[in-house]
Parts: sequence; structure tokens; C-alpha cells
Amino acid sequence: SDNDLAQMLLTFAEELDRKPVHADDLPRDAKPEEELRRVKRRQGRRDLANFENLPVTTQVHELSAEERACPCCGVERKEIGADESWQVEYLPGHFERIHHVRKKYACPGCESNGDNPRMETAAKPDAAIDKGMAGPGLLAYIVTSKFSDYLPLYRLEDIFQRQGFEISRATQSVWCGDVADLAEPLYELMAARVRASHVVATDDTILPMLRKGKCANARMWVYVGDDAHPYNVFDFTLNRGRDGPKYFLKDYRQVLLADGYGGYNGVVAGNEIVRAGCWAHARRKIIEAEKVAPEIAREAIDLVRALYAVEKQAKDASVPERLKLRQQQSAPVLAALREKFLVWKEQLLPKHPMAEAIHYALGQWTELNVFCADGAVAIDNNVSEREMKRVVLNRKNSL
Repeated sequence: SDNDLAQMLLTFAEELDRKPVHADDLPRDAKPEEELRRVKRRQGRRDLANFENLPVTTQVHELSAEERACPCCGVERKEIGADESWQVEYLPGHFERIHHVRKKYACPGCESNGDNPRMETAAKPDAAIDKGMAGPGLLAYIVTSKFSDYLPLYRLEDIFQRQGFEISRATQSVWCGDVADLAEPLYELMAARVRASHVVATDDTILPMLRKGKCANARMWVYVGDDAHPYNVFDFTLNRGRDGPKYFLKDYRQVLLADGYGGYNGVVAGNEIVRAGCWAHARRKIIEAEKVAPEIAREAIDLVRALYAVEKQAKDASVPERLKLRQQQSAPVLAALREKFLVWKEQLLPKHPMAEAIHYALGQWTELNVFCADGAVAIDNNVSEREMKRVVLNRKNSL
């Protein structure tokens, strides 16, 4: 919401003031993977006739009385013309053209004395994109529509055409890249806040990427901070290798909450990161086996439900209280569940769906028990899975 955005900007304002404004000024360490080919972005079309049917708002930018005084001789400068420019802007509910008129003044006193007249032009608000036609409201509308409302750019292209003007998806794509560059300092601050968390939850999904002659399966990762650092950030990599999360987490040394993907073993190996497992994934595999092993699966599901019943009871408890409750009630359930798994494992063929579910759980049993040793760790990774739905919906709508 607008209030959430305003609060975020207030939160980061002091740190942003100390950051370089332009992304090019930021130190860039190459990722430990294949570098993306950087394509020089062309300027969007500036066909102003395309927007002639939009209502016009004229903003006249004047010099103050102090600015009109000639710094050379003190005589008040006279108006000699104006610089004019146009922007296409979006205000809630409608689009319009902004006609900027910047008054220009020159000093008659200097001119009468045979000197070059000292000229001054009134300033206008800084543009989000230098010399760009799109106003900040229009850029915000496009980016919000694509990434928060899951509208692909070709649908926005149709929406603009119904409004009586054209902004091609190619131009919109260029603008999205420009906004990403502008937002990079804020992104880096949010990423640093996430890495300051005691617990970081992560998940990933496939993101098809066009390449020359083929479509490659790149990955999008999400990293979610804890309650003290309530931020979530996304990171794009060309593949699902461990180098992506290893690079993002950098010097992080606390708890990583994730599913059973083996690549995370390389991320936590050799450092102080504690890897926590996800009971939602383990439960899902047991449920999938229920059709072929109903009695065993239901017994296991009932025990997992008992774990979640404790979580429901501890939802509003403090971290120490939650840990105490888990150790009193969840730990015995985990011990019973492990005993059941070991017995069933001997009774089932290795390829049996229930045997595979048991193998998945026992293979990360230490990770699945972390929440019983740390009251701040969630029982599952659902928080990052919910955030990943944004990417999934965008992917579905765009393909």
C-alpha cells in the first residue's frame, strides 16, 4: 500500500542519503556464475502526437525573487523565454500530459553595459529517467501492474490502447529496467536487512529465459527475513547451482530455513549456518503416498498434525515460551514418528511411495528437528513459498 511504501522510505531514508544515487556508482562484484550479457537499452519512442488526446496540465516553473537578481550587478533579470518539455503521467484513475514550462531570465543591466547577460532558467522536478517521457506515476503504475498485479506487458499495451494512446511492450520493458536500476540501492539495503536476520527462509522456482535459439530454465530465489527484519527480496540466477544462494548469503552465519534441495548442503558446508528443514514438504510427500499405503500414511499424518497443533497453540507465545512448549510436547512426537519411520522403512520396498517419503524425512532428520531446539525457527518454510507465488503467477500470466 501507499502507507507501507511511505513507511519503508522513512525507514531507509537516512541510509539512502548515504548511498550513491546512481546504480553505476555502486561497487559491483561479479557473481560466481556466467555473467549476463548486458544489452544496451535504447531510448523509448517519444512520439508526442500519440498522446494528443490526453488532458494537459501545464506546470510553470518560475525563478524566485532572489534567483532573478543578477549575481553580477544585482539588477533584476527580465524574462526572455522559456524551455518547454512534456511528460506522460499517471494519476490514480487517469492519464495526462504534463506540460513543463521553465521560465528563462536574462539581466538587462549587464547587456546595457556591453557584458554578456547573465541568464538563469527555472528548475523543474527531477525526472526519474533522464530526458525520459514517462513521469514517476506512470513508471510506478507499469511496475506495480506487472510485479504486484501480475499483468504482463502485452496486456498493459492493450489497456493503454483502450485509453487512446500507445506504449509498446518493448518501451515498457526498457522502463522497467530503468526503474530496477533506480531501485537497486534500496534493494541492496533490504538484502542487507534480510541477512541481518536470525532466521532467513528461502525457496526457488523455475523462470524460463529466452536465449539465442532456445529457452533456458533460469531460477528465481526468494529470501525472507525474520520478524525483526520484515523484508523479502528476490534474486535471479542462470541455474539452480549452489553458487547463487552462496553468493547472496555471503557472510551470513545464522539459520537458513529451506526445503530438502541438496544444493543447500554446499551453501551451509564449512561455515556456521544452521540448516533448518520444512515439515510442510515432508508432510506433502506422506500425503502423496496415502493412496497406496493408507494405514501407514494416515498414522504418520496424524503425528505430523500433532506437531502443527502445538504450533497453533504456541502461535502468540514468546520465543522462550514457544521453545519450552515444543520441547515438552513436540519432541516426544518427533521421537515417536522417527521410530515409526524406521520400522516402516524395513517393511517397504525402496521404490514404494511411502518408503520414498520416509527416506526424504529421515535424510534430513536433523534439519527437521531444528525448530525444537530454537523457538525462533518456524516448523515449515511456508512463508517463502507464499512469496514465491508472486513469481509463479507472473510466469503463468506471461507465458
